[in-house]
Formats: sequence, structure tokens, C-alpha cells
Amino acid sequence: MVNNWLDIIQDRVFPPTCLLCNLSSNVFDICEPCAISLEKNTNCCYRCGETFESSISAPKICGKCIYSPPAYDETHAPFIFQSGMRYLIHALKFHNSYKNSRLLGRLISESLQNTPGLPELIIPVPLHPIRYRQRGFNQSLEIARTVSKQLKIPLDYSSCQRRKYTLQQSDLPAKRRKNNLRNAFTITRPIKADHIVILDDVMTTGATANELAATLKKAGVNRVDVWVCARA
Repeated sequence: MVNNWLDIIQDRVFPPTCLLCNLSSNVFDICEPCAISLEKNTNCCYRCGETFESSISAPKICGKCIYSPPAYDETHAPFIFQSGMRYLIHALKFHNSYKNSRLLGRLISESLQNTPGLPELIIPVPLHPIRYRQRGFNQSLEIARTVSKQLKIPLDYSSCQRRKYTLQQSDLPAKRRKNNLRNAFTITRPIKADHIVILDDVMTTGATANELAATLKKAGVNRVDVWVCARA
């Protein structure tokens, strides 16, 4: 009952209007034409989510993941980080467009509705306290709140912390991103889950997800998947 009232209040405060074209939508904050225009990431490596140049007919792993397997086991990145999806993520992350987190969370949830073997726990990528104070919120956590509610998976945003203040990953070349994040995360209390998912807004090189997944596995987690809105 409480959740139903929260939904009603949220829809009154943030009415369902398409966040891309500002025309009215049904209940999803995006109209059908704009939803269709979001480029799907259908032909990609199941391990890291990187898009293949040619189409595939069955799950496939890319050469990079064969040569140097990441610490995480699988990536779900339903969209490509272009045009409308890029706008939604950037507007949330850098312009405080909080409504976008609800839509992005619902888009991820919808793409996972028929996925078997969902994880036991969702862990959003944590921000360092300094970065949190600068931004005022954690965009990954805000997206994760909706995903947790939609898929009925518990959300844990306190067991893992970012202890190292790092440069913005988006400001660094790919070769420096891994070193920038080395030993950036720490586990503050035992995580009682065998299969967890890391949730973030976008994956570019996978360095953040890899470092966090490695930290979680050292803490005893057996399987770590990654869910992001889009793959760059």
C-alpha cells in the first residue's frame, strides 16, 4: 500500500512526459517513437558487453575477454551510448535531471524481465565522499533504486565504499583508467550473497566494474555480473 502511494505521488510530481521529446507518454517517461529510436546493443560480447562489428546468432565472447578475462562474469548493457541514451545519462549525471534515473532504471528492468537466474543482491558503484558532496547524489544508486523495486532484488549501498579519491574516468585515456582505480574500493562488512550484480550508468572500458568485481570476489562473492544502461 505504501509503495502504491509513493508511485501515485511520484507520478503527480514527475508526470509521465517523454524525457526526450517532451510529448505525453503513457506511464514510462518516454514515448514509443523515442523508445524505438534508442539503439539496442544486441550484437555484443556477453562477458564485457562490447559491441561486435557484425551480427551474431548465439552468445559469444570477444577476443579481449578471451586473452584477458575480466573479474566480472557477465555484462548486461541493453543500449549503446549514443544520441538519446547519451542525453538521458548525461542530463542525470551532470545536470541533476533526477527524473531520468526512474526511466533508466525501468529500461534496464524491462530488458531483464525474462532473464533466468537473477542475482541475490544489487550493489551500485559507490562514489567517493568528496565526489558525492560535489555532485550531491550518486546516479548509479538512483538508477539502482528503481531496478531493485521493479525486479524485487535487495539493494545494498553501504557494504562497499570507495576509499580512494580518483580522477574522473571520462577524463582519462583508456590506458590510465585501470591504474586510476587500483585499490579504490573496500568492503566494510561481510556480503551474504553468492551472486551479486554491480549496477552503473554506462560502461566504457570496464575498468571500474573490473576493480569493484575483483574486490567483491576477494571478499568471498562467487559470481559478479554487471548491469549498465549503455555500453560506450
